[in-house]
Amino acid sequence: MSRLSYLICSSLLALSSATALAADALPQPARVFSERNNGAAAAVKLAAMRYAAFWNTGDPRYAELALDPAFMDRTLPEGRPQGMAGPLQASRTFRAAVPDLKVEVTDMVLADDRVALRLHFTGHFSGRFGDRQGDGQAIDFQAFDLYRVKNGRIAENWHLEDNLTLLKQLGVVKP
Repeated sequence: MSRLSYLICSSLLALSSATALAADALPQPARVFSERNNGAAAAVKLAAMRYAAFWNTGDPRYAELALDPAFMDRTLPEGRPQGMAGPLQASRTFRAAVPDLKVEVTDMVLADDRVALRLHFTGHFSGRFGDRQGDGQAIDFQAFDLYRVKNGRIAENWHLEDNLTLLKQLGVVKP
């Protein structure tokens, strides 16, 4: 196979992989609030929905499609690496504890290059979290995210999770 043929095949494979992911059912928000419904708003929404699909499925390909190569987590938890490595690590750790993790986008607010989301996480603590082994107890908490989207990808993220509720459900904090 010539170098040109190899490059063309590689490009088509990458494109078909991205198209297959894009064609998958992305989590759809229950409510969307937007002043505009144009191409720029659609690109901001698509980046947010791809990132929601990453948290919903754990599939890192969605994160790769959603996050800018220079992605910055502006509310980076201690011990988590900056950049794309951070969400990938967080997802692996959380899915080890809650293998059936699901996320719903309850509300989405679009404004220029920003999108704010109210997320609802559910699942069952049937795996391990630190030194704790789950026994199937329900996990049900909310989070709020704010993204700045640049060139159709999330460049910056600010997030706030209801960690107190989560830690109570995991049995780490007593009610």
